[in-house]
Amino acid sequence: MATTAYDAPGALNTGHRRVILASSLGTVFEWYDFYLYGSLAALIGKHFFTGLNETSQFIFALLAFAAGFAVRPFGAIVFGRLGDMIGRKYTFLITIIIMGSSTFLVGVLPGYDSIGVAAPVILIALRLLQGLALGGEYGGAATYVAEHAPHGKRGLYTSFIQITATFGLFLSLLVILGTRLGLGTETFDSWGWRIPFLISAVLLIVSVYIRLQLSESPVFQQMKAEGKHSKAPLTEAFGQWKNLKLVILALLGATAGQAVVWYTGQFYALYFLTQSLKIDGTTANLLIAAALAIGTPFFVFFGWLSDRIGRKSIVLAGCLLAALTYFPIFRGLTHFGNPAIEQAAATSPVKVVADPRACRFQFDPVGKARFTSSCDVAKSALAKRGIPYSNIAGEPGSVAEVKIGDVTLSSFEGGALDSKAFAEQSKAFGTQLGAALKAAGYPEKADPSQTNNVMLIVLLAILVFYVTMVYGPIAAWLVEMFPTRIRYTSMSLPYHIGNGWFGGFVPTIGFMLVAWKGDIYYGLWYPIIVAIGTFFIGLLFLRETKDVDIRH
Repeated sequence: MATTAYDAPGALNTGHRRVILASSLGTVFEWYDFYLYGSLAALIGKHFFTGLNETSQFIFALLAFAAGFAVRPFGAIVFGRLGDMIGRKYTFLITIIIMGSSTFLVGVLPGYDSIGVAAPVILIALRLLQGLALGGEYGGAATYVAEHAPHGKRGLYTSFIQITATFGLFLSLLVILGTRLGLGTETFDSWGWRIPFLISAVLLIVSVYIRLQLSESPVFQQMKAEGKHSKAPLTEAFGQWKNLKLVILALLGATAGQAVVWYTGQFYALYFLTQSLKIDGTTANLLIAAALAIGTPFFVFFGWLSDRIGRKSIVLAGCLLAALTYFPIFRGLTHFGNPAIEQAAATSPVKVVADPRACRFQFDPVGKARFTSSCDVAKSALAKRGIPYSNIAGEPGSVAEVKIGDVTLSSFEGGALDSKAFAEQSKAFGTQLGAALKAAGYPEKADPSQTNNVMLIVLLAILVFYVTMVYGPIAAWLVEMFPTRIRYTSMSLPYHIGNGWFGGFVPTIGFMLVAWKGDIYYGLWYPIIVAIGTFFIGLLFLRETKDVDIRH
C-alpha cells in the first residue's frame, strides 16, 4: 500500500503544512465573508430594512444574519453527501465559489431606497446562499485535514481549522475599521460599508487558486480504491438508528453548547457593547479585535492538549465555566464600559408600571404592526434608548407610567389617534422621557473618559478563552465519532445545526429577550441554559475519542 500521512512520524512536514495552510486560508475567507454581515448588521438594517421601525429594524437585520445560519444544516446535508460520494476536495471548492460570489453581490446590491422591498428579499436570498455554502465548507475542511493528520495529532492539526473562524472575524473587523477610518464615519455609513464586501472578489480568486493545488484526502482515496465508499450516505447516516442516535447526541452533548459559548463570546459581546452599553462601533470593534488577538493562540493550545488528555473534558469544561460566569462578566462589561448606566440604574432605577394585558411583544418583522397601547409606547421609547427597566403590574385598564427614581411620567393611549397625532404625541413623550433620563444620569452614549478599555479587553479575552476551550478540540472530536464512509455527512449535520441554529440565533434571541423583559442581562439565560444542557448530556452519553483509528 502507498505511504500516506498516517505512516509518517508525528512531525509537521511540508505536505502537512500545505494541507493545513490551503484548507485554512480558504476557510478564513469564507468566515470573513460570513462575518462581514454580522459585524455590519446595524448599518445594513438601516439600508435594507428602512421600512421598519427602529427596534424592529435592528432585530430583523439580526434575523437576516441568522437566516444564513438557519440553512447551514441543509448545506451540510447537500454538500456532505457530495463529499462522501465524490470526494472532499472538489466539494469544498464548490462551496467557496458560492460563498465568495454571494458576498460580492451584497456589495453591489441596491438598498431599500432604490428598489424597495426587493432589496431585503435579495439580501436574504444571498444570505441563504452563504449559509448553504458554509454548511458544506466546514465539514469538508475539518475532515480533509483530519484525514491527513498523523495519529495522535488530529487535535493539533484540526485546531488550525478552528482558528479560521476567529481569523475570519478578525480580518473582517480590521477591514471594516480600516475602511471606516480611511473614509470617515459619514462616508462609510453612506456607501463605504460596501467596500469590505467587494474586496472579497480578490480573496475568492486567491482561495480558489490555492485549493486547486490540493490533492484528495488519502483516506478517501484508499476507501474509494477499495470500493468501500458510500453510495447512499444520507441513508446510512440518518436512516439507521445507531448512527442517527450518535448524530443527535453529538448535537446536544457537544456542538449546541460549543456554539452558544462561541457566539456569545464573539458576537453577542460585540452587540452588547454597541447596543446596550452605547459604546461607539469603532471602539467596540477594536476591543473585540484585541481580545481575539490575545485569545487566538489558545485554539491551538487546546487542540494540542486534547491530543493528550482528550477532547470531551476540555469542551465540557468550557461550557460549564461559561455558564457559571457569564452574568458577572457581562456585569463587569457594564461597570467598566459605561459605568454611568450602572450608577443611574442603582440610584434612579427605571420601572414600567402597566396593565400586563396591554403590553405586547414588540417584534414587527414586516413593519405593519402598530404598538399603540400606553405600555407599548413606554417600553418602545425605553428600548430605543437602551435603558434597563423592570416591570410592575398595574391596575387593569390603567395608563402605563414610567418611574425614574422619584419621578413619574404618564404614557398615553394611542389606539384612537391617527398616524400624525400619534407621531406628535410619541415625539412629545420621547422628549419628556429623554429629559427625565438625562436628569437621572442615564447617558445617551458611553463617555470614553469613563471607559476602562484595559479591563474591557481582559473580560472580553476571558470570553474568547472559553471560546477556544469549546471550539479548539471540537473538529477532531466530531471527525472521530463517525466512520470514514459517511464522516463528511454525519459530522456536518450536528455541527451546523448546533452552530447554525443554537449558536447563530444567540444575538437575535438574546436581544429579543432583553427587549421583552427590559433587563439588559436577561438574554444571557439562553446560552447559559443550552451550555448547561450540553455539559450534562455530553458527560453522560458521549465517549472520549482521541485514540480511535479514523481510517475505518
